[in-house]
Amino acid sequence: MVDEAKRLQGRGFGRRVGFGRRPALLVVDFSAAFTDPEAPLGAEMGAEIAQANRLILAARAAGAPVFLSTIAYAEPLRDAGIWAEKIEGLRGLRTGSPAVELDPRLERTPGDRLLVKRFASCFFGTTLAGDLHRAAADSLVIAGCTTSGCVRASAVDACQHGLRTLVAREATADRLPEAHRQSLIDIDLKYGDVLPVEELLAGFAALAAAPAADLPRTAAGG
Repeated sequence: MVDEAKRLQGRGFGRRVGFGRRPALLVVDFSAAFTDPEAPLGAEMGAEIAQANRLILAARAAGAPVFLSTIAYAEPLRDAGIWAEKIEGLRGLRTGSPAVELDPRLERTPGDRLLVKRFASCFFGTTLAGDLHRAAADSLVIAGCTTSGCVRASAVDACQHGLRTLVAREATADRLPEAHRQSLIDIDLKYGDVLPVEELLAGFAALAAAPAADLPRTAAGG
């Protein structure tokens, strides 16, 4: 698989899009339903949460907006539609239940923005695209779970919304290691840059150190 990916790179796939000058951070679905290994939808994700926390702290220090997401339904069988027929565990993601609460290990503050979604992409049926536009964001760093599902769907949509898309390798998690690895290869070839957390931390640090005059003004003039 690695040799095939290198062959595609030789044909022009996987070019670098870069960090951008106004990044935002999106942490996808690190909620109890997904981070509890005993839950129907869950897997062990402690190491990935710890890496995501490093990104959260770095983004916050750089003044970059931080978005976190969860999946929740008022009426799961009605609101999730066919998806709940395909994945039975989605029926337990009822609004107000412990399953949809963000994992308490996340470094969350009241200033972070919570997206409540019904389907895979964090853009579908949410305010994320508009929020990023108002923040004049030109790039989106993505962490969270699952790599082959909601992370990949959000990365594809971020690219389609014209954002430089960067996925944090060690801060993304999946139930199946094979699906995780293949999804990172696929994203890196076609939709965004898959980068080590350390490289993304360096990008946020450079942003934090840059004089305000070096950064473009936001859409609101700030």
